[in-house]
Amino acid sequence: MKTSNQEEHKVTKKELNQVFWRSFQMEFSWNYERQMNMAYVFAIIPILKKLYHTKEEMSAALKRHLEFFNTTPHIVTLILGINAAMEEENKNDPEFDVTAIDSIKTSLMGPLAGLGDSFFWGTLRLIATGVGTSLALQGNILGPILFLLIFNIPHVLFRYLATSWGYRLGTGFLKKIQANGMMESLTLGASIIGLMVVGGMTATMIDINIPLKIGTGENAVTIQSIFDDIVPHILSLGAFGAVFYLLKKEVKPLMILIGLAIFGIAGSWIGIF
Repeated sequence: MKTSNQEEHKVTKKELNQVFWRSFQMEFSWNYERQMNMAYVFAIIPILKKLYHTKEEMSAALKRHLEFFNTTPHIVTLILGINAAMEEENKNDPEFDVTAIDSIKTSLMGPLAGLGDSFFWGTLRLIATGVGTSLALQGNILGPILFLLIFNIPHVLFRYLATSWGYRLGTGFLKKIQANGMMESLTLGASIIGLMVVGGMTATMIDINIPLKIGTGENAVTIQSIFDDIVPHILSLGAFGAVFYLLKKEVKPLMILIGLAIFGIAGSWIGIF
C-alpha cells in the first residue's frame, strides 16, 4: 500500500537522463570479484538520491546494488530503468519486498547479456566493421567514419530509449518476453545474422593468392586457379578455419597473430604467396 507522500518520491525525467549519461562508464571500474557492480551503483545514484534522504536508507540502497552484476553495457539502461521503478515502489510502499530488486536484476542480466552480445557485439559491430573496412581498404576516409556511425547511432539511441522503457514498463515487459519464448528467438535470429556477416567477411576480406604455376608456356596453370575451381576462396575459408580451430584449442590470440605474421613473411620470401 502506497503512502500519501507518493508525489514527493517520484522519479523524474531529469534523474533518468542522469542515469543514461552515467551508464556509459559501465566497464570503467570492472573488477573480477563483482565485475560491473561499482559502475552500476554509480549509474543509479541519481535515482537513490531522489528517493532516499536519510543516511540509513541511502546506505541500504547502495549496499543493495553492490552485489555481483554483469551484462552487455549497451543495454544496461533497460535494467537500470526497471530498478529505478522498483526503488520508487519500495520507497512509496512499506510492504514492498526489497529483496525483489536484486533478484530481478540478477535474473535479467544473463538473458539480456545473451541478446545484447548477439546483436551489438556479434551482429551490429560486424556489419559496421564490414562496411568500414571495405571502404578503408580502398583508401576512403568514410570507412572509419561509417564504422563509428553504424555502430554507435543505434547503440546510443537504444541506450537512451531503454532507460525510460525500463522505468515505464517495470518488470512486466521482460517477463512477457521470456514467458512467450521471444527472448530465445531474438537471440537465435541475431546469432544467425552475425554468422552470415562473418561468412561474407571471410570471403571478401581475407585475400590469399598463390602465384605458383604448374606447367610451362600457354598451358601453365596457377595453383590459385585450381583451388578456385574447386570452391571460390577456399584458401580464405581454410585460413579462417585454421584460426578458429586454434582459438577453440585455447591458443592465445597473440601467438596466432605472431604465427600468421611469420608464416606470411616466410611464404612471401620463398615465393609461395
